[in-house]
Amino acid sequence: MQFYKKYILVLRKMVYDNNYYEIFKSGIHGDTNFMLFKIQLTKSRLPALSIYVMIISLLVSFVPASAATLEELTEAAEARKLLPIQTNNIENWPSGPAIGADSAILLEANTGVILYAKNIDKKQYPASTTKLMTALLAVENSSLNDMIYFSHEAVNSIESGSSNIGMDAGQALTLEQALYGIMVGSANEVANAIGEHVGGDMDAFADMMTAKASELGCKNTNFVNAHGLYHDNHYTTAYDMALIAGAFFRNELLTKISNTKSYHFTPTATQPDDFVKHNKHKLISGEIECDNVIGGKTGYTDICRQTLVTCAEKNGMKLICVILKEESPEQFNDTVKLFDYGFSNFQIVNVSENETSYIMENSSFFSTGNDVFGDSSPMLSLNKDSYLIMPKTTDFQSLTSEIAYLSDNDASIAEINYSYHGAFVGKATIDFATENRATYEFDHQIASVPADSSEIPVSSDAAESQFPEASENVSAIAGQEISNAARSSGDMSDSNEAGRIIFVNVKNVIFSILAVAAIAIIFFIIRAFIQSYHFNRRRYRRRNGRVRLFLRWIYGRRNTRKRKKKRRYSVKNLRF
Repeated sequence: MQFYKKYILVLRKMVYDNNYYEIFKSGIHGDTNFMLFKIQLTKSRLPALSIYVMIISLLVSFVPASAATLEELTEAAEARKLLPIQTNNIENWPSGPAIGADSAILLEANTGVILYAKNIDKKQYPASTTKLMTALLAVENSSLNDMIYFSHEAVNSIESGSSNIGMDAGQALTLEQALYGIMVGSANEVANAIGEHVGGDMDAFADMMTAKASELGCKNTNFVNAHGLYHDNHYTTAYDMALIAGAFFRNELLTKISNTKSYHFTPTATQPDDFVKHNKHKLISGEIECDNVIGGKTGYTDICRQTLVTCAEKNGMKLICVILKEESPEQFNDTVKLFDYGFSNFQIVNVSENETSYIMENSSFFSTGNDVFGDSSPMLSLNKDSYLIMPKTTDFQSLTSEIAYLSDNDASIAEINYSYHGAFVGKATIDFATENRATYEFDHQIASVPADSSEIPVSSDAAESQFPEASENVSAIAGQEISNAARSSGDMSDSNEAGRIIFVNVKNVIFSILAVAAIAIIFFIIRAFIQSYHFNRRRYRRRNGRVRLFLRWIYGRRNTRKRKKKRRYSVKNLRF
């Protein structure tokens, strides 16, 4: 544009003093970037107008082309359709459509399963899809009622004519209005103002954006500004942008704002204008039909070309589609094709309802619950909310599973990763069973005590109605009083964190101990018998002979006594 500026003074001299003209550039307006030369002349100067238009035509004809022609762009897009699609190389994986985007991904947000992948790790320029991260940081670090003030730098540092909503320095919007400004109006000056509000200045906010991306798992993303206008060091990948979009669409407020067709800005004390901004996302506005869309964001610059992020939900699946470097309006058509591909060829499967290799049976020694002499639930169990995303042409038994033990997770002991011919399709966790609290019925009711009392008596119905948290975390016998200090919020939070208490089933343990003792007694009896019994025949006879001699000796003494007694009786008889 510097080329035109050198001739502006020349053109001024060719117009009479009572005429005036205006030359200005209009930047990004929706999907079009163009130069508009507007000339306003009085009717008495028509010859000057003719000369002026002729000179402008000559100047334009001599300007070297700074961008590719439409034909060249179309040819490039067609060539990109021949680029390999990585997911099509997976055995028995549904074949994905050929599209003109240089990079594209279809990702299931809840499981992280990649259904379609094309150059997903190639660095690209995201354009205004950057504002997904800007909005995410804004809601995480500010209140919707916060006032966003527009500094001179926030308003004037953006490219002249780039996408904006016409805010002036010194004006202000609430954060909620500002979010509509960047998501519906794609306003660059609003993104700058949010960056200054949240980060203190725009550079610090850009660092926050990069740090947040890294926290979400992005490995090839770097942000330089809050709006996404081209900068050589402002880049991301289709996969990283899908991760950012996943965090964005987990926020219900942001999802609602991004799915807004139009927003009406009304005059306020800090913003005097009344205007309406329309969403240029054609799947949201309804210009292109696509069911189940819940939100999205467009983007465009001359270098970045068309970019688009969209989220759709159907049949329990939440799909995120990212299109980078495409030509208009094909970014919308590509998105429709990928959503149709995802919802038509894949299904959601509950792991706990199909898994048979990792069934947790009831343990005889360890169980959960607060029954001492009764049956309990298993100590470990498969997470009932774990799902897989599988091709409809396969079944659960065709999957490969691999278990990994978790040492730094208080809720789960292990994680099972599932794959299909090497492609990740989801995971499930093996969790500690949560404690089942018993409900105790008391014979009498204890009147409730105000919260500021030093002691709170525990009753059955009153405690449950007035102190639901206490009734869930404290069990007491009838008439027992628990001090307020023991039931303070800190103690209860610690109790909640403990949560999963493993109880020992006393009945089973006692029976097991008795069984072990009986087995030990029987073992010692058999052992003693074996040691005392000899199978050597010779030793048996020798021992048996000694027994006979002993018996003979006993018998002989008995007979001797009998003979002596008989003899005595005989002598007496002789005397008589």
